[in-house]
Amino acid sequence: ATLFLSMSAHSLSTRTACSQSRSPRVCHPFVRQRRLSSLCSGLRVNAVTSSSESSVSPIEGMQLASASSLSDNELDTLLRRPRVDLPSIFNTVAPIVDAVRERGDEAVNEFTAKFDNVELGRAPVVLVDDLPDPQLDATTKAAFDTAYDNIRKFHEAQITAPLHVETMPGVVCERVNRPIDAVGLYVPGGTAILPSTTLMLAVPGQVAGCKTMVVATPPRSDGSVCPEVLYVCKKCGVTHILQAGGAQAVAAMAHGTATCPKVHKVFGPGNQFVTAAKMLLSNSEAMVSIDMPAGPSEVLVVADGGADPVHVAADLLSQAEHGRDSQVVLLATPDADVDAILKAVREQCSTLPRQEVAEAALGNSCAIKVDSLEEAIRISNRYAPEHLILNVANAREVADVVTDAGSIFCGRWTPESVGDYASGTNHVLPTYGYARMYSGVNLSAYNKSITIQELSESGLKSLGPHVAHMADLEGLEAHRRAVTLRLGMD
Repeated sequence: ATLFLSMSAHSLSTRTACSQSRSPRVCHPFVRQRRLSSLCSGLRVNAVTSSSESSVSPIEGMQLASASSLSDNELDTLLRRPRVDLPSIFNTVAPIVDAVRERGDEAVNEFTAKFDNVELGRAPVVLVDDLPDPQLDATTKAAFDTAYDNIRKFHEAQITAPLHVETMPGVVCERVNRPIDAVGLYVPGGTAILPSTTLMLAVPGQVAGCKTMVVATPPRSDGSVCPEVLYVCKKCGVTHILQAGGAQAVAAMAHGTATCPKVHKVFGPGNQFVTAAKMLLSNSEAMVSIDMPAGPSEVLVVADGGADPVHVAADLLSQAEHGRDSQVVLLATPDADVDAILKAVREQCSTLPRQEVAEAALGNSCAIKVDSLEEAIRISNRYAPEHLILNVANAREVADVVTDAGSIFCGRWTPESVGDYASGTNHVLPTYGYARMYSGVNLSAYNKSITIQELSESGLKSLGPHVAHMADLEGLEAHRRAVTLRLGMD
């Protein structure tokens, strides 16, 4: 049978720059790599031949297949993430970055008017302390307060004590952590407000002790700050709010403007234009680093016969509704009721406020029947999902054999949504297969480690001759003399 693998045109480069601050997720530009093991490259092809066990599922565009009937190449094709046109995106972003570097706040406001249709008529940066406390209802405050407490508790637990080791008598080595002085936190806006992302980015900075925290987020249509975002900013000790989105916001934080402090590291998700700006600036004279590569939101769900189809469907759709270029994958063991799961997906999707977005994402997605739980984990590790839901028996034990995933959700009662909002873990995670080599945002990302060494005279007498000999072997005479002159060896 032929699998018609489709991808929504909205996830291609036909998007205009006007959408650059409007997507809560990003598509990482380094999609040119071709390693099958990374599964990070390639556009979904028009068709691929597979066995008769593979077919289009009852959900429009979503593919149903059996792993046992797929070759490695066919499996890789089925699991490919959506791809963007890298050269055209960089061509769009570079002039924006250059304009902000040259004209600062003026350029930022021009692009905000152009892309977000908001005329600020003032500097784009406001001091958080100068803004009045937002008026939120008690239920909303309680939700954010609970999330804040859990996220802070989990990240405070990541504080490490200074390391102090005497490697040999008289030779002491230490490692200490120092917070990054100024950080930029990108919080997408547009079709969905994301105060939860503000929490995820600002709480670790607060725990680490970053002195300057700039939150960049697009202004509302009236030029104001989203009250929920402002509430979180005040609670987390954010110092500045840059009312801008897209590449212009990243450029303003990286270079600094008359009103926006220059930051040393930029965190946070955004669309392909935001990511392109982050990548450009991290390799420029701006001297700024970034948190991680990122791509469209994704989830892989492993379900066995004990998984409730309604719950599995809800978990799949929770990521599909993020964006048109999101991807969801179901790996179903032989006892799982795949038909019931797909029926529940179809029924629930039809009632979602973001139905059109979710349906487009399902066109990038697939359900795969596997012969065993072991096979499911092998495929999952190969895919390296941003979110991995293990809706199986003994899920915590299964998690111990997972080697590549951004965050794992174990058992029947752990929807991915809790990690997105309030369990305590961070929801800013590597996507696009980069979970193989990157971690999600955590406390260490806001710190720098500095090593310290101190030798006594006796320590140098013991170690120095070895150092002098090594320096002599490498032909570095000044290095050798720095030791031998102290020891009277010359």
